[in-house]
Amino acid sequence: MKFAVIVFPGSNCDVDMYHAIKDELGEEVEYVWHDAESLDEFDGILLPGGFSYGDYLRTGAIARFSRVMQEVVKAAQAGKPVLGVCNGFQILLESGLLPGAMRRNESLKFICRPTKLKVENNQTMFTSLYEEGELVTIPIAHGEGNYYCDEETLQKLIENKQIVFTYENNPNGSLANIAGIINEQGNVLGMMPHPERAVDELLGGADGLKLFKAIVKQWREANVIKA
Repeated sequence: MKFAVIVFPGSNCDVDMYHAIKDELGEEVEYVWHDAESLDEFDGILLPGGFSYGDYLRTGAIARFSRVMQEVVKAAQAGKPVLGVCNGFQILLESGLLPGAMRRNESLKFICRPTKLKVENNQTMFTSLYEEGELVTIPIAHGEGNYYCDEETLQKLIENKQIVFTYENNPNGSLANIAGIINEQGNVLGMMPHPERAVDELLGGADGLKLFKAIVKQWREANVIKA
């Protein structure tokens, strides 16, 4: 499986994401600059964390207009797995690939620490290797991770089981303790915690590795069926 790690000016978790795929999964991966005109050669798209374009205007608001985002949307519509982590999640919200918006943390402070997440839905291409209700430890590092949407959207997320991860102890004021959501089609996941920073016990834990393994497993199974 071949992954693209999208790099925007200000991305700073792209190396972590690259390491998770190449060194921990042993899969093919390339950095792709924000002005790329095609993602057709890639099977999976990864939007890393950081401060794209310095977080001017709003987090992800400028990156949403990068040339490569047209290709990310195209890949998502084609059913390819798209994962946005932290700033990547914010970009997915700004681009309309996921519903809702991000606000400043309730504390108005940047938070960086390990966090317990509950797996709310393990019937996705990203979470199939977790148990439903499983508690995992994944680090967070953000100043604007306070997820918000209107009541109608929240009900839709609940009914469609689009809430994939919730915080055991809400660190940022996020609505309904939401830490990660998926689109209706089930192939675009946005989450504030950083699974790429939890792929090896040397990093303090490997709970995030299952997420990446699940993507590869689902992709291989789908392509065996097609073949």
